[in-house]
Amino acid sequence: MNHSEPEVVCPSCQKRSELHNTITAQSNQNIIFACPYCGYEKRNIETSKG
Repeated sequence: MNHSEPEVVCPSCQKRSELHNTITAQSNQNIIFACPYCGYEKRNIETSKG
């Protein structure tokens, strides 16, 4: 069985990367997305938890 990781698409360069390579969850509920290809970064992403 091959359980592949969910992939995300960078809004800047459109390249795909596995979720664990791009998302960082901080202890204060902030989520950071960072593209390993082009370096695009988005901070303080809203989540359903707040």
